[in-house]
Amino acid sequence: MELLAAILTRNEERHIRACIASVAWTDAVLVVDCFSADATVALAQAAGARVIQHPWENYSAQRNVALAEARSAGYAAKWVLFIDADERATPELGAEIRQVIAAGTEVGWWIPRHNYIFGHLMRGTGWWPDYQLRLLRPDRATYDPQRAVHEEALLDGEAGRLQQPLIHYNYETLEQFHAKQRRYTGYDVEILRQKGVRPHAYTPYTQVLRHFWWRFVTLQGWRDGLYGVRLSALMAYYEMLKYRQLRKVLAEGG
Repeated sequence: MELLAAILTRNEERHIRACIASVAWTDAVLVVDCFSADATVALAQAAGARVIQHPWENYSAQRNVALAEARSAGYAAKWVLFIDADERATPELGAEIRQVIAAGTEVGWWIPRHNYIFGHLMRGTGWWPDYQLRLLRPDRATYDPQRAVHEEALLDGEAGRLQQPLIHYNYETLEQFHAKQRRYTGYDVEILRQKGVRPHAYTPYTQVLRHFWWRFVTLQGWRDGLYGVRLSALMAYYEMLKYRQLRKVLAEGG
């Protein structure tokens, strides 16, 4: 098999059919599901995908399960395209992928993403080009299972960059944004603690200013108008919260 699309899911009934339809140009679709409580599995199977269940450990571990399946005799896939349920692959991206895997020597490819946040296509604020390492040779790639979030493939070889983007329907509502950022904040605090970061009492407040400036000015959040102001402020708030929580953990003997 030349190309397998892999999707990690948990309660993704709103997105799964459209996601699978967007990768119909691949040779097969594998869904690694974490025991969804909704109709995700049934919808995925009806759309033609094969579904396997695997208990949640972290993002890296789930992706390694998909890579192992891709290497198995059932698939023997030369390439794996990881796509999230809230992402869509365009026909133009499909054509570019088919072209590079037929001709290139790379073992991985970074893919840019068009991020829609609160219904707006972001042009700055750190959300473009937002390259993700998603197209991999399964025999030359693995994920560090100790890295619980912000996972990235470890490649035995070189990676290239594609031009055509994935479409990412990110953060549709403010509630969704806050829920995800609260989860990420906990992960990020642990990463900082393991790195030995020891913030001062003033650090959360200097970080909020630095992060807003970085998002809105350095990363050109101003290009997104009021959306850029809003998102820069929200991301800066969680940067402050992260360092406040880190100080609390350290004060409690963490």
